[in-house]
Amino acid sequence: MKHGIIIISFLLALFSVQEMSGQIISESAKRKVTVGVDVYTDIWMNQPDLMRTRTINQGANVFMQYNFLLNESGSVGFGVGPGIMSHNLYSNSTIGDIKGDSILFSPITTDYRRSKVNVVYFYIPMDIKFRFKNDIKLSVGFNFGFTIDSKQKYYGNRPSDDKRVLIKEKKIEHLDKYTYGPTLRFGWKYINVFAEYQINGIFEKGFGTDNLNPISVGITLTPF
Repeated sequence: MKHGIIIISFLLALFSVQEMSGQIISESAKRKVTVGVDVYTDIWMNQPDLMRTRTINQGANVFMQYNFLLNESGSVGFGVGPGIMSHNLYSNSTIGDIKGDSILFSPITTDYRRSKVNVVYFYIPMDIKFRFKNDIKLSVGFNFGFTIDSKQKYYGNRPSDDKRVLIKEKKIEHLDKYTYGPTLRFGWKYINVFAEYQINGIFEKGFGTDNLNPISVGITLTPF
């Protein structure tokens, strides 16, 4: 809920700034910088045995890019800049020991409301952008980033005494230090369909959970 409020507030602020900037900033100046947010669901591949993920695993990226024009008409460009990426895995399983020598997911055997793993990255989105007539846009890109935060959150009954508890654990061990993968966007003006495939798994290989990686599908909003 907190993340949702932050994203909504960010979007409202972006659209407010875009509305004002349309009056005081030239179109050529606005094309030099892109600020946007990706809102998506993660489809998790190569899940461990017995794991069942939720249908919607909401995630979000916030980014800014500086755009370099690659032709005189401005119809082709290259954008690069910083961003923050947040992936969520909601499932019927938990990591037994996030600080252990191995990272192993086990199905939850008690009554529970929610179990999730969250991984946050600082990343650099790089896109080749094409602008067509009638404000139709296409971009093909690649993301590369570094892991900066992680946590496991469980809300449900504790197996030892069946008491309802909220457990938050920070800094999961054996996460892959990097994230990288291709991206695709297609849309009109400020709204785009967005897709990303993370090539590598979120965990290091050889520690019990190999090749668990997301395909992200959603929308991108770029007020300016």
